[in-house]
Amino acid sequence: MSKIRAFAELTRPANVVTALSDIMAGLAIVGFFFGRLDYQFYPALFLGLSSMCLYAGGVVFNDVFDHELDRTERPERALPSGRIKRSEAIVGGILLLALGIFLAFWQSRLSGFVAIFITALALFYDWKGKHMRIFGPINMGLCRAFNLLLGMSVYELDALKHFPVIAIPLIYIAAITLVSRGEVHGGKSITLYFAGFLFLIVHASQLFFAEKVEFALVFVLAHFILIFRKLSVAIKNPMGKNIGLTVKTGVLTLILMNAAWVASSGQWMVALFVLALLPVSLGLAKKFAVT
Repeated sequence: MSKIRAFAELTRPANVVTALSDIMAGLAIVGFFFGRLDYQFYPALFLGLSSMCLYAGGVVFNDVFDHELDRTERPERALPSGRIKRSEAIVGGILLLALGIFLAFWQSRLSGFVAIFITALALFYDWKGKHMRIFGPINMGLCRAFNLLLGMSVYELDALKHFPVIAIPLIYIAAITLVSRGEVHGGKSITLYFAGFLFLIVHASQLFFAEKVEFALVFVLAHFILIFRKLSVAIKNPMGKNIGLTVKTGVLTLILMNAAWVASSGQWMVALFVLALLPVSLGLAKKFAVT
């Protein structure tokens, strides 16, 4: 049981829930829930599970590559504390990534190729991308952007039609990644101001693309309030703890951003289901690390 717990810590369970919300948003953007005659339950299931496996596998390898650094900065974590072996983490991570790709291909070839691309982006970020000053945040943003595309890939032609909207999670996650660089040793207020500017672009863009702005507004507004409340504290005092709380809030409240996509199409019941993932994610965040 201790091994299972240790491996679960590596997968960041609270974050994995947010990956599922990406798929729900992607499905909503291309109209999957909205009266299409070819609606089926299984595509949503396969893509949702695929995304969760890909995310979990990606963050496992994040800790694998950070093993030596975590001995100094986070010795209490599963790998540096010795509660699970590095070889065991590698095998588990490979199995998760392979399962994620398999489930995506089960849905369609496009979904499978998107899953492969997500895997490549995640592994490159874990290995080199996180150390690259400019491309690193973009790299991380691309992982989320293509995760949204994975949901959209349920309808191939519609995915191409709505392709530009993946720029929104790209910018959002790139901003969070910029902020996260100061969560151990503290950061700079100017970086946080720039991240805040990017967040404003994200919220404005989401309303611009929304088909029914009035439905999306409540979710976008809630998202705006939650993230800027933490960001303002970090700007005033950019110490590691405040930045870490901003990053945690930014990652988990991505669920609100995805709920806004669903609501913007007028599907309140589905939007409320996505919203219900937030307390699940917050509950898991109390027991497992988010960043």
